[in-house]
Amino acid sequence: MSAAPIRSSAMQSGKMKKDESFLGKLGGTLVRKKKSKEVSDLQEEGKNAINAPLQPSSTDLLPEDTLLEENAERTMLDPTSRDSPKFKDLQKVLIDWINNELEEERIIVKDLEEDLYDGQVLQKLFEKLSGRKLNVAEVTQSEIGQKQKLQTVLEAVNELLTPHGWAIEWSVDSIHGKNLVAIIYLLVALAMHFQAPIRLPEQVSVQVVVVKKREGILHTSHVTKELTTTTEMMMGRFERDAFDTLLDHAPDKLNVVKKSLITFVNKHLNKLNLEVTELESQFADGVYLVLLMGLLEDYFVPLYNFFLTPENFEQKVHNVAFAFELMQDGGLKKPKARPEDVVNLNLKSTLRVLYNLFTNYKNAE
Repeated sequence: MSAAPIRSSAMQSGKMKKDESFLGKLGGTLVRKKKSKEVSDLQEEGKNAINAPLQPSSTDLLPEDTLLEENAERTMLDPTSRDSPKFKDLQKVLIDWINNELEEERIIVKDLEEDLYDGQVLQKLFEKLSGRKLNVAEVTQSEIGQKQKLQTVLEAVNELLTPHGWAIEWSVDSIHGKNLVAIIYLLVALAMHFQAPIRLPEQVSVQVVVVKKREGILHTSHVTKELTTTTEMMMGRFERDAFDTLLDHAPDKLNVVKKSLITFVNKHLNKLNLEVTELESQFADGVYLVLLMGLLEDYFVPLYNFFLTPENFEQKVHNVAFAFELMQDGGLKKPKARPEDVVNLNLKSTLRVLYNLFTNYKNAE
């Protein structure tokens, strides 16, 4: 990640084998599923495309849309989608979230298009969420200055999100051009990555009008953009496992499992005069996980490969992700838990990771 030192080839191998183990949980990348309604929409779109040359355009083109260069294209949100209650609800949830996060900065966002396009709010939001300070000018009035700030902010965002499989659906030009769909794609990705304490409206899709000039003639088409899926999918909970059942139906047995895992990890961490009493909190910064892997595999982990005293969320995620890579180097399957879940004190995610180690190393001395 951007705040981390240059990672070794092992650390850059985020494209590891997909985990199929019994315990764990998928995370990172949104899995998109086509519902029957979407299939119907696509069929309708196909009919519209066939009939379009015979019909006047239903979308009112603005003067600037007719000034396109040859083969250039412009996208805009369909007016019916802009007025959709679910789409408006999504905007409100995101606005409230930003205002809550930036309350100490005395920043109040009222309109996503008008308040986020210059990069100022996005800079403050990213810094608050990641705990990382960006080297940008505080106030930029000129268009060039605004785009330079946006470039810096988006490079940091993309560097953070890309290793976790996020599709980058935004750019400097689209954000600065007040493209609402691109702005919302970016905010949804940040909210999900940092496990924002909000509930995003489910399955919000919009129609985007694409205008392209070919041989001097403007051609329009409609494309469906899926902004959110289901809550379970967005939170990375694609399947239930033994820990879900344990917490839901036998919470009294949870302490037995935790005690067994604590005994296991302390058997090895005690060699470094370290001791664990709280599983979810003491493994959240990834340090103990990295050290534990070194002990289990009997090697010394160079200190430059991880943050011994992580100072922010991003550094903690780096540590946990590095520990996951060490596990894979040791022949274990990639944990289904996301590094962010462990950092965010998600007990089930931490238990899954530790249980995986326990089953593979319980006889290790």
